Parts: sequence; structure tokens; C-alpha cells
Amino acid sequence: MKTAETTNWTTLLATKKCQRTLYNFAVGKASVSQTTKALAFSEGAGEFRQLVRTHGATYARRLTRKALRYRGLSI
Repeated sequence: MKTAETTNWTTLLATKKCQRTLYNFAVGKASVSQTTKALAFSEGAGEFRQLVRTHGATYARRLTRKALRYRGLSI
């Protein structure tokens, strides 16, 4: 049985730059590759790549919108 992987949103949303980048991804202003490049060398880069690999781009956008909304971050 495969265990469920969870995303560490605290790491992904640690800085304002990451929040802005993920917001643009969530609303469709940025693609997966653009977001990956923008998050490169940040602490959340691996977490974002894992999110997309695990769930796919469409569901990753939905999860990102949900995470931003739950934290009250401009969505």
C-alpha cells in the first residue's frame, strides 16, 4: 500500500517571493516550468516539484489555490 504524501506548505509559502510565485501559478498566470524556474534554489523548490509530480499540474493548481485561501494570502 502506498502512503499518502503531504505537502509542506509552510516551506513553500515561507517568503513573499514564493507566495507571489505560487499565486501566479495558482491563477494560471505562470506555467509549471516558469514556476519551477522561479522557485529554483529556494527551500520550497523540491516540495513544489514533488507536488506537481505526485498530483499533476491541474490538481496542483487547485491545491495551491486552496492552501493560499486557507492562509488568507491574496486569493
